[in-house]
Amino acid sequence: MKILVSNIGSTSLKYRLFDFSNGESAVLAKGGFERVTDYSTTIEEVLTQLRDGGHIRSADDLAAVGFKTIMAKDVSGCVEATDDVLEAMEFYSSVAPAHNPPYIAGIRQFREIMPGKPMVALFETAFYQHTSVAAQRYAVPQEWYDLGVRRWGFHGASHKYIAERSAELLGREDVAERARSLYVNGGRHPVDGPDLRVVSCHMGGSSSITGIRNGVAIGTSMGMSPQSGLPQNNRVGDLDSHALPFIMRKTGMSADEAQEVLCKQSGLQGVSGVSNDLRDIADAAATGNERAQLALELLTHQSRHWIGAFHLDLNGLDALVFTAGIGENRAPLRADICANLENLGIRLDADKNNNTRAVEAVISTDDSPVKVMIIPTNEELVVAREVKRFLDNR
Repeated sequence: MKILVSNIGSTSLKYRLFDFSNGESAVLAKGGFERVTDYSTTIEEVLTQLRDGGHIRSADDLAAVGFKTIMAKDVSGCVEATDDVLEAMEFYSSVAPAHNPPYIAGIRQFREIMPGKPMVALFETAFYQHTSVAAQRYAVPQEWYDLGVRRWGFHGASHKYIAERSAELLGREDVAERARSLYVNGGRHPVDGPDLRVVSCHMGGSSSITGIRNGVAIGTSMGMSPQSGLPQNNRVGDLDSHALPFIMRKTGMSADEAQEVLCKQSGLQGVSGVSNDLRDIADAAATGNERAQLALELLTHQSRHWIGAFHLDLNGLDALVFTAGIGENRAPLRADICANLENLGIRLDADKNNNTRAVEAVISTDDSPVKVMIIPTNEELVVAREVKRFLDNR
């Protein structure tokens, strides 16, 4: 069984081809395109590359195409991307403007080029289906909650992978299996042995922190939209609800204009005034740029806030995991986040931290009660596995 996983951005398309023929997943090919203006032309080029590489003879060799979709009204989990599902995604296009419209357009183009081929969507919100209502709820009227004003949570595929892989590395196969099965059986099942308590820090251009008990999310920093939680590269993160009407009244901005600022000119870029790339911000901070230094301090402060919150909710930690581009590669940020947390059982090994990038590793001291780990994420693998199980169960 060969499954193509497509990661669609507003002007990009990345893909990986997975083969499950021998029972285990194998990546046969991967690639990507930037500055995409026409998905149909790009999709045709993907198929051409797969044919030229000898991985498929035609699109008929593919069992399905999988997508890491974001959110939809009354839809979550792993489902076929039917017209009804795409309409449900359109309902939240204004909440996820950088994600939902490109995925809707891309999926429709895939369907036109590959008619009859299953298009399967794994929603980022699915990993948070087991969080308590209290962890999901904002203090808004019931009517607002029913419309979707709640803490949905995102980066679900990444945090799910960390839940699975951290359990494997810590020798808890029982927890790893539970984490792998979550989207399928959908219920709560007891796990033999003591709790496994993990905080997963997905830190990249878009960042979030999730608390995980026995492979199950108990809460996350992101809320109703991917614009919330930690300060993002150019998106605001958390903001007091009165800030938006205040700015609109004082500046005369329309709602659309203010949203544009919050989504594209805020976050680390807005604070630093330098760039939305943490590498550029760090370089500027090293030369004495105070705004750039403040942006780094703000990201550290907010990260520690959420780690501390989940440390309390979980009644301690077994592992603190850093993943995604920034989490896997920025040793100074990891050091700042972990500084002076010895009383919480977090003891970072400076040499291990400074000399490790983008590989699986334990970077805490040998006597640290909490294992501090780097685990490169693999969202596409999670999508491919879920699509396969969807097809098998169907």
